[in-house]
Amino acid sequence: MAPRPYWKGYLKLSLVTCPVAMSPATSESEKVRFHTLNRSTGNRVVSRYMDSVTGKPVKDENEAKGYARGENDYVILTDEDLDSVALDTVRTIDIEKFVPAESIGWTYLEKAHYLTPDNPVGYEAFSVIRDAMKASKVVGVSRLVIGRRERAVILEPRDDGIVLWTLRFGDEVRPEESYFEGIDSDSEKDAMPLVEKLIKQRTKHWSPTMATDPIQEALLALIEEKKKALKPRKTTKGKKPETAPASNVVNIMDALRKSVEKDLKSRKAG
Repeated sequence: MAPRPYWKGYLKLSLVTCPVAMSPATSESEKVRFHTLNRSTGNRVVSRYMDSVTGKPVKDENEAKGYARGENDYVILTDEDLDSVALDTVRTIDIEKFVPAESIGWTYLEKAHYLTPDNPVGYEAFSVIRDAMKASKVVGVSRLVIGRRERAVILEPRDDGIVLWTLRFGDEVRPEESYFEGIDSDSEKDAMPLVEKLIKQRTKHWSPTMATDPIQEALLALIEEKKKALKPRKTTKGKKPETAPASNVVNIMDALRKSVEKDLKSRKAG
């Protein structure tokens, strides 16, 4: 089931407009995540904003954005202040220009999002824009406000939809010339046929299974072992929760290290 879109607005090309919805094309929800605990009690540790002068906790409704204009001197901006400078690109992706699809270096691509029609009324307009870009082998260039910052984006037609890529800012991408300078541009011609043969033997169709994380898999195995080793935790008030014996932790950690070493050896051998 597709996740709910986190942005809705309009796709516009000249006088053609259609409602669209945008969802992240990637997810990190499957990653193993840890909470910080108090080792002695097993309870979660929580963080709170504290006033740097009074040392007292700050309530959510009293939090505000501040721009430093001097030492301990800030200009306070409220949510209303920030909303007042909103641009049209908050709700509209207006395609400003088109560029050849292959002309954008991959180092500029930051994060992918799926862009889809948000209403059957806009299907035709969406499809026309998508198919025209496909036929012309171009991508659309536009701008979009994400997280209170206006970002340059490109729109790439993909199957029945459009993939919207946010782009890194120009000063975030380091020029490759300074890194590749001095590398011999002429390869050994006698070695080329052998390398080409090796490439042909190892060429396969791309599969998501090629991008896996053995450490993540080992962690999941470790967590499963610890879940089996732990006795059911009693939640009776006033009783100290039971924990696994210390010796069990050491044994499982040894098993984890061996699992990781075995997996790395298998990958090297393969």
